Amino acid sequence: MLNPIIENIKPSKDYALLDSGDGEKMERYGDVVLSRPDPQALWPKSLNDKEWKSVDAYFQRSGRDADWKFNREIEKRWMIEYEGLKFWIKPSAFKHTGLFPEQATNWKWFGKLIEERTKKGEEVNVLNLFGYTGGASLYAAKHGAKVCHVDGSKSAIGWGRDNAEISGLADKPIRWILDDAMEFVKREIKRGKKYDGIIMDPPAFGHGPTGEMWKIEEDFLKLLDATQQILTDKPLFYLINGYASGYSAIAYGNCLLPMQKKFGGSIEIGALTIEEAGPLTERSSGDGEKSGRLLPCGIFGRWSE
Repeated sequence: MLNPIIENIKPSKDYALLDSGDGEKMERYGDVVLSRPDPQALWPKSLNDKEWKSVDAYFQRSGRDADWKFNREIEKRWMIEYEGLKFWIKPSAFKHTGLFPEQATNWKWFGKLIEERTKKGEEVNVLNLFGYTGGASLYAAKHGAKVCHVDGSKSAIGWGRDNAEISGLADKPIRWILDDAMEFVKREIKRGKKYDGIIMDPPAFGHGPTGEMWKIEEDFLKLLDATQQILTDKPLFYLINGYASGYSAIAYGNCLLPMQKKFGGSIEIGALTIEEAGPLTERSSGDGEKSGRLLPCGIFGRWSE
């Protein structure tokens, strides 16, 4: 039986969730405080309106228009340190900032697996699909893997390369591939390329670099089948992240059952969450009285040998 677990990250030097509620969340990235919509935050806010209005920038929707608004002048982008890596943070389209902090628990999970195998003198090749700005790719490479990072956005690929450079990982074996995930995997099958670990973060809807359409309800199972054709005979791990509404971690776990039947190993499923840091007056450190609330930030299903 697959029993869901809850994993959460706590406030750190350069990142903290300060408050959430009424469909919004307030976060600190370095010294910059941002607020943006989050449909998971169904509860009331803890902080008052004055504190929410004191943020440095906020994402606002008005009719069909949606954009960031600024209460003070801030840098176009700024650097933070997070989980031993460095990232450029930038308020960008679709309310994103360039980092999904909740993924740190997944990074630590596969980072340990990679280290354990490489210590045996074995090579680990990892494929990261829908890789965005490179957090998982950088973490895997830092811990000894050779990584193939695939994303359909040219700007995301460039952002990931920049993150690699400031993290001191520009010389690590990371291939940055601008391509549609499904089309790339199909070509890897023909080439006979194999991977020990696969990471995928499929969106609900999207487009490849040349207009390829992605719909999770139509394409996910096809991609799942295709990626399992490029696993080595002794795979290390397989990770599925999920943000598309309406899906359960149990569903992802069920998708991984054939891998367990074929290779043995274990499956974990659950929710990724972020723990609130506490009062805004403590925003520089995240210390002080904690609210105890966890903000749900996605689901995962993961298999390991």
